[in-house]
Amino acid sequence: MSPIPTPHNAAQSGQIAKAVLMPGDPLRAKVVAERYLEDVRQFNSVRNMLGYTGVYQGREISVMGSGMGMPSIGIYAHELYAFYGVDAIIRIGSAGGLDERTRLRDLVIAQGACTDSNFAAMYRLPGTFAPIADYGLLSTAVRIAAERGVSTLVGNVLSSDHFYHAAADADASAQWRGMGVLAIEMESAALYLIAAELEKKALGMFTISDLIHAEGALSAEERETSFDDMMQVALATAISCV
Repeated sequence: MSPIPTPHNAAQSGQIAKAVLMPGDPLRAKVVAERYLEDVRQFNSVRNMLGYTGVYQGREISVMGSGMGMPSIGIYAHELYAFYGVDAIIRIGSAGGLDERTRLRDLVIAQGACTDSNFAAMYRLPGTFAPIADYGLLSTAVRIAAERGVSTLVGNVLSSDHFYHAAADADASAQWRGMGVLAIEMESAALYLIAAELEKKALGMFTISDLIHAEGALSAEERETSFDDMMQVALATAISCV
């Protein structure tokens, strides 16, 4: 029996591209598809986790929501890699700026993903695994951002299970900041772990939507509509790997 469609994805074989952009918010996936892609076809609406495939600069690209948190992206990323033949997932999202150099709308590219989650425990490794991005995607994204003059920081992010606690715990934030962690988000460590397990490619990039180290935040509408720099970098990176 074919593993597709899955309980979470209605797509048939061949309906999803080799490279997938993955925001947390399914409505952001819809915005990305409508704004940046041509010849758009919707392949999923199961649980309202919207997914689309279209064409960008002559190359086929897909975009699909992941939901919030590591268990959610863990389901969707695993199915895309293992059942639909996806080679690369680029997580596109928002993050809270920890490092004092971060400013609203800056681009952060996650070379590695620290975490306070127990997600990696399922692999029963004899130590602590360091989840890292695919170097080819990482180096391409950094180059493209530099060519476009996008204000960019590259380094570690924190993938946290705790949205409110992570932002409110000043002591914990200071400790992560002291170790050079740039920003807080909620999914990349799981994505990088699954990519490593399945020998696939993954990268996370984020627009700074609020500041943990200072006052400042983008509205919900701004988070959905004003991430153009990140999208241009992500799309150019995606078509370079398919």
